[in-house]
Amino acid sequence: MPQSREIAITRFDGPTSSETRDCVALEEPLEIRLDATDGTVRGIRSLSITMRTPGHDHELAAGFLLTEGLLHHAHEIASITQDSENVVTVHLADHTRVAWPTMERHFYATSSCGVCGKSSLDALEVPGLQRIARDGFSFNVQILPQLSDRLRAQQAVFDQTGGLHAAALFDDNGALVDIREDVGRHNAVDKLLGAQFLLGQTPLATRLLFLSGRASFELVQKALAAGIPMIAAVGAPSSLAVELAQRFDLTLLGFVRDERFNAYSGAWRLHGGTT
Repeated sequence: MPQSREIAITRFDGPTSSETRDCVALEEPLEIRLDATDGTVRGIRSLSITMRTPGHDHELAAGFLLTEGLLHHAHEIASITQDSENVVTVHLADHTRVAWPTMERHFYATSSCGVCGKSSLDALEVPGLQRIARDGFSFNVQILPQLSDRLRAQQAVFDQTGGLHAAALFDDNGALVDIREDVGRHNAVDKLLGAQFLLGQTPLATRLLFLSGRASFELVQKALAAGIPMIAAVGAPSSLAVELAQRFDLTLLGFVRDERFNAYSGAWRLHGGTT
């Protein structure tokens, strides 16, 4: 499935212009539908519409359900079908029950906001988030500067367009586990975590989530929903992201560039440095 498109443009270099062509990242809507039962009636209902880069739609849908706290185990999903180019349906297993009034939080997520449309601040927090255990995962600070280059080397569509966010998982030795790109930073994370969820790998208690941009509240929340102990971001965290990370003992690193970074929460998981 194509993730970019070539278009005609006019390129300016000072006062000089020329006609040429350029690649832009594709952005199209995806409707996520849910086929489920509340114990008495089974039906298919629309759950969300998000603007995304086409590709890995099944993973995006699964990751969305995981990081919204709606599902917790891969066996709750019977199958996922691509009903059309921009519609995907998640069919829940017969033993999985849903509360439709709770599930039906229709919200339009633009490519820059993963929580747009939620009706109140109380609705922003995903239910059932667990505090991250303080032991079991640590990371060598001397490896951190290498992660950005390892991520960048795998950003094939970004090389063409310069218009996609990336999210990647690394193990505690700094080895790349997986990567996803999308025009929406929250979609890139959902695709990445959804892939692991469908493989039965969650919770991701031995993984670091690396973000190509900033670390916002909803991205920290998605990491918590997947049980990830550490986030490293090239950009800055928001105040709510820091508060959430501190509250749940998640290690949050920002401005991870070259040899420098800031630890906003959970610095105890870092080793190998000097003071």
